[in-house]
Amino acid sequence: MSRKIRMKSGTGVYHCIIRGNNKQDIFYDKEDYWKLKKELIKTKEKYNYEIYSYAFMPNHIHLQIKTNEDNLSKIMQSLQIRYNRYFIKKYDYTGHLSQGRFYSKCVENDQYILDLQRYIHQNPMKAKISTIEDYEWSSYSSYIKNSKYENIVNSEYVLKLFDENEKIAISKFIEFNKEIVKIKDSEKYLEYEIRKSLKDEEAVYFINKQLKIKNISNIKNYEKKIRNLLVKEITKIKGINTKQISRILGISSRIIERIKMDK
Repeated sequence: MSRKIRMKSGTGVYHCIIRGNNKQDIFYDKEDYWKLKKELIKTKEKYNYEIYSYAFMPNHIHLQIKTNEDNLSKIMQSLQIRYNRYFIKKYDYTGHLSQGRFYSKCVENDQYILDLQRYIHQNPMKAKISTIEDYEWSSYSSYIKNSKYENIVNSEYVLKLFDENEKIAISKFIEFNKEIVKIKDSEKYLEYEIRKSLKDEEAVYFINKQLKIKNISNIKNYEKKIRNLLVKEITKIKGINTKQISRILGISSRIIERIKMDK
């Protein structure tokens, strides 16, 4: 099967994710986090790109990258190869560390750039690992201290989207990053596209959006033909499974499987 062609961003900005194979951890200790950070610096020097935000999570990595050249694949492949070699040697690891190729999505406007950096910075909080402010392995602190304290993040561009005055911009940045990203606001992010399954509350939101029905629990009482058409539409939603549909709608899994098979 041929590889899917990556879309090219008009702004040169991308949201990239590298995941551990089978959701396994790719960082075991602080040295591992530092190693990846050093490799980011090396690839930045080699490929001349910018990082607007990042978060190193135990089993995956978020990067918001700006590149003026058509070299995103080279950047990410270089980063993966460098870190994989280090990890394999250190832990005598066999097999694939990363879950295939990296994932990427185009970021086409300034509002998306702002929303995305917040989404990335909130990852440790949503994973219940740390507060945004205290997490050591994200770019959040670089914005508070300003980028001149860390040669990995270009915070200047993002801060100027808040205000030309640096102190005012940082204050607005902090407040903006405190705002909780809701499911309906999060659906555009890459992580939702590559996730294999949705939580029930997420599934309910996407079902409501797909069908435009206020009370989806009533679907089980609809006339059979209409019910089956609606259920078939629900099964097309990425990341939702039969047992979940059964649980949410109150319809048996056997009936849902029959509807899925019915052409």
